[in-house]
Amino acid sequence: MAYAVKGKGKFVARRRRHQRVRAKVSGTAICPRLVVTRSNRHMFVQVVDDVEAKTLVWASTMEPELRGDDAKKTDKARKVGELIAQRAKEAGIEEVVFDRGGNAYHGRVAAVAEGAREGGLKL
Repeated sequence: MAYAVKGKGKFVARRRRHQRVRAKVSGTAICPRLVVTRSNRHMFVQVVDDVEAKTLVWASTMEPELRGDDAKKTDKARKVGELIAQRAKEAGIEEVVFDRGGNAYHGRVAAVAEGAREGGLKL
């Protein structure tokens, strides 16, 4: 993302923050990147090896066991973090670098990180 994001507004500010984060954060096969994507309703999390440009494991609130749950969005985000940690462990991944995607480390984004830590991933 070498282009400059210009303008005002929340969307543009988030894109600018994401560029700053991605300039410092990169995933390898040994320590892949844990990417968090947040929409108004759902959370999508994936573990990415940037060298190979491959998604290694993923989880989201769109999965059937979480979709039918009537829990709060923050609680679902924590469960997604635990699920991604479990899948990463099965794939042989112990340590990841956290990419918050330009979002503030607060609320649902922080809940994903806490759930991943509880699941045994090292962030």
